[in-house]
Amino acid sequence: MIVKRGIKGQVTIFIIIGILVIALGVLVYMFYPKIFPGAETETKNPSTFIQECIEEKIQDTVEIVSLQGGSVNPGFYYPYYNGKSVDDIEYLCYTNQYYRPCVVQQPMIIQHIQSEIENEIKEDSEACFDSLVKSYENKGYDADMKKGNITVELLPEKIITTFSYELVLTKSGTEKYQNFNVILDNNLYELASIANSIVHWETQYGDAEVTSYMNYYHNLKIEKKKQVDETTIYILTNLDDDKIFQFASRSYAFPSGISV
Repeated sequence: MIVKRGIKGQVTIFIIIGILVIALGVLVYMFYPKIFPGAETETKNPSTFIQECIEEKIQDTVEIVSLQGGSVNPGFYYPYYNGKSVDDIEYLCYTNQYYRPCVVQQPMIIQHIQSEIENEIKEDSEACFDSLVKSYENKGYDADMKKGNITVELLPEKIITTFSYELVLTKSGTEKYQNFNVILDNNLYELASIANSIVHWETQYGDAEVTSYMNYYHNLKIEKKKQVDETTIYILTNLDDDKIFQFASRSYAFPSGISV
């Protein structure tokens, strides 16, 4: 009898423990957001969501314009073989005549690059914001999105993309988010500015003394690749991160067989 009572007592204890575990699970499920603030949704902060959604597209676009002289789809370019593939490198300065200085093709290169990036990322950006709204609606939020402009700024050592959008989230309360910023660490501003300076020399002399730039900017490497038609491919490399900007120029060209 003593053994049976002991077994029954153990069974009763296990049943009680099981009930307590189940009850605890129900309580945690019901009150978890209140016990742990911020845990009511797995949806990321809107700014973080947009950063992670569109950052790669911006990076890819920056790389494309850097390799192609500042344009996503160059209209007038030199097909340059880099040893592995062909890059369509846009002419920033060009003349089709001999003994003549080139004419600047993109007089506002920084603004042009900014515009190229803005146009290229627009469609993907809208898809990201649509996904953001849907993710919150799936969590029971009332999400109101007002879309605005996209602005890309090339600044020293960084590229800032600003989305002038407004998102209002309503659930137990109301939250408002405005002006989403995506920041990339990138020196395209410096490289494009130096390229613009080189183009100035090309219009004057048909060439640029690049060693003076490298003496001043110790993290900069500039290569000049002369092509058979007298086009010069300039390749500017930041040695700190191997980011490059390259462009084409044809100025004061000489007929084949004539050397300076």
